Amino acid sequence: MFIINLTYKTELEKVDQHLNEHIEFLNEQYELGNFLASGRKIPRTGGIILSKVENKSELEKIIKKDPFKTNELADYELTEFIPSKTCDELKFLME
Repeated sequence: MFIINLTYKTELEKVDQHLNEHIEFLNEQYELGNFLASGRKIPRTGGIILSKVENKSELEKIIKKDPFKTNELADYELTEFIPSKTCDELKFLME
């Protein structure tokens, strides 16, 4: 499992110009089962995505398709972790 930490590197006006494309990218990844959760940071300096993609190189290939990446609007930090404890609703993360 990975935490993807996006940090915008441009003004929000440019980010907003590509927001619909980014949402389409997210929707596709949810449909493929690659992403589990996503959302904006507060304050709005970027976002967070939880991914169940199993290896980093595959996740990096997926991220290259994100309009925020292709338009150089955000930096991406990938943190891999293994869940060792969850609430009952998220037990599937440990399978």
